[in-house]
Amino acid sequence: MAYWLLKSEPSSFSLEDLMVCRAPEPWSGVRNFQARNFMRAMRPGDLGFFYHSSCAKPAIVGEVEIVRASYPDHTALDPGDHHYDPRAVVNPDLWSMVDVAFKERYPAPVTLARLKACPALAGMRLLARGNRLSVLPVTAEEWQVIRRLARDS
Repeated sequence: MAYWLLKSEPSSFSLEDLMVCRAPEPWSGVRNFQARNFMRAMRPGDLGFFYHSSCAKPAIVGEVEIVRASYPDHTALDPGDHHYDPRAVVNPDLWSMVDVAFKERYPAPVTLARLKACPALAGMRLLARGNRLSVLPVTAEEWQVIRRLARDS
């Protein structure tokens, strides 16, 4: 099993939005090659943190499960979608997405400030200077530390 962190702006798609879905939701619209490659490495059963970004208090707010491995992101082919990419017309496999399902909402968000204050997370990719990727791997150790922080809130 692998662990991941998936970022979303709550104004676009929040954990609460995922919670009301009756079926797994596609994690689409990723338009960075490194983040896409991370998604291509995801397998059903992998777990991910759901991270609210670009908001007043960025934070990990819960967990998701990867329920479908990567497949072509159809939003790249839709001129009416804001994730449209004309390069995908020539190469429909250019962008990928996975399906995720809600697993857990944390009683209190684990804020970015709290993550930065935790010495055990000093090497976490999310906290690296200049990191803006929307999909990141998380080590097993980081996963356990963050889950403890979530339970201790």
